[in-house]
Amino acid sequence: MAERNVQRRLAAILAADIAEYTRRMEADTDGTVAAWHAARADVIDPGIAEFSGRIVKHTGDGFLAEFATVQDAVNCATAMQAGLADSPLEFRIGVNLGDIIDDGEDIHGEGVNVAARLEGLAEPGGICISGGVYDQVRNRIDMAVDDMGEREVKHVSAPVRVYAIKPASENQAATASVQPAPAPAAPVPGFADRPAIAVLPFANMSGDPEQEYFADGIAEDILTRLAMWRWLPVIARNSSFVYKGQAVDVKTVGADLGARYVLEGSVRKSGDRARITGQLIDADTGHHVWADRYDRVLGDIFDVQDEITDAIAAALEPAVGRAEMERTRRKNPNDLDAWDLSQRGGWHFNQFTKEGFAAAIPLFEQAAALDPTFVQPLVGIAAVRIIEALLTWADNPPAALAEAHRMAEAAMAIDDLDPWSHGIMAYSLSYMDQSENAVVAARRAIELNPSFTLAHHALGVAHMFNGDAMDAVAAVETALRISPNDMWTPMWLGTLSASYNLAHDYKTALEIAKRGLQKAPKYPILLRCLANALGQLGRTGEAAEALARFLEVSPDYTEETARFSVHFKDEEVFQHYLEGLRKAGWQG
Repeated sequence: MAERNVQRRLAAILAADIAEYTRRMEADTDGTVAAWHAARADVIDPGIAEFSGRIVKHTGDGFLAEFATVQDAVNCATAMQAGLADSPLEFRIGVNLGDIIDDGEDIHGEGVNVAARLEGLAEPGGICISGGVYDQVRNRIDMAVDDMGEREVKHVSAPVRVYAIKPASENQAATASVQPAPAPAAPVPGFADRPAIAVLPFANMSGDPEQEYFADGIAEDILTRLAMWRWLPVIARNSSFVYKGQAVDVKTVGADLGARYVLEGSVRKSGDRARITGQLIDADTGHHVWADRYDRVLGDIFDVQDEITDAIAAALEPAVGRAEMERTRRKNPNDLDAWDLSQRGGWHFNQFTKEGFAAAIPLFEQAAALDPTFVQPLVGIAAVRIIEALLTWADNPPAALAEAHRMAEAAMAIDDLDPWSHGIMAYSLSYMDQSENAVVAARRAIELNPSFTLAHHALGVAHMFNGDAMDAVAAVETALRISPNDMWTPMWLGTLSASYNLAHDYKTALEIAKRGLQKAPKYPILLRCLANALGQLGRTGEAAEALARFLEVSPDYTEETARFSVHFKDEEVFQHYLEGLRKAGWQG
């Protein structure tokens, strides 16, 4: 018997059934069957065809359908419910975006399971959608939507965020007074003016057609991950995948799709090994912005796919950011819009000096004033103020932290689905002695974007301040695994070393501090960790030398200023944090 061609991919799934089907069949079998056939012929089958879907299977009292895009699935669901308003049958519909496994005859997987559970939560005549679906369409549907919160659903390990689209009759009542209907808003404020990125299908270099699903899966997952960065517009799959199998000119692709950046790549599989390469190209200039290669042993192929996807998505976001910062530096200062000003502020921020921070603030403030709906400059201001307080560069650290918190709140008020908003809030809460709430904020940022490495680090900081050393280690090591060469690696290694110090594993704390100092020889936190670990290990001579190096860059470090840089929940933990410095000879 020939093996089935099993494919794994991201898809929008629509599950539907007839409410109270058993009761209806018992009361009037012939009438129910006739109404079901009429609904299929008049509304359901034509509607699915109109929105480019396909029915995967019928379930007796319902059906399962697949769509290429979330928008098509939701539009089909709402159109069907409107078309079925006069039917004697009432349908419940669930729509989910998730991974599915297609064996050629049926589709399976958590993406399908969640859609079926959402259908069960819907009211008769109503539609329930998952949080992932809502994130994609929330500004493109002119219908009443209720947030039903997180729900535990059968056979799904994590809670599912559920939103209910009101039945057609309620939507008509809710919108009857709104004339004319407003034009659909952009998914994120100011999107149209920002540089878009297109992800082309990855080339299958294996010479094995069976590996097409793996190459396509990598590209599709990267596209989905990139879309989670709310500031970065991503060209839809239906547009970028038309180039599959073609020799393309990147400049032409960029012009055709309206994309400033184009990602292309390849997958080569041999035996139990795979090599995935990717390169990001500036479509205007043809210059390479980023390129990397990933060699992996294929154990669980889905785990490898997830690992590579996270790594590439985490690398691309800052790569685009750096390219944009350099581009805006070359522009005429009189021609800068809010996006340009924010990128210039980011360039100064990335110098990571006291002077750079001072130069970044007015640029972020100008960007925020020009576009009050723009999250990024508010996050930039908050980040500057937090680090200024952390490194005691601020004249008034408590005031700096208070301003950071206000900026984080403002960013969340603008876009509660932006992972940066929740990530910077997590840092803010940690440094305002609210580390337990910071854990919640960091986890929400990770939920919104699993590739967001700074959110994983923020989670580590919150765990460390709570005294949960090994939870902190796990969170920071996740950030390092996703993005091992990140510009923030020295900061992450500082947190990791401090966490091992908290766990009384001073040898590991020392090794990590040394590793970080190879990348950033004068980074104060790493120098402090070095002196601390050496002091705890009783290597007094080396500890004194390390302390001198630390005090050279932080001459005013005292116990009082230390309390601004670390906010442990327990005083005993805080004193242990300083113990190694005191053993090294610190008199602060």
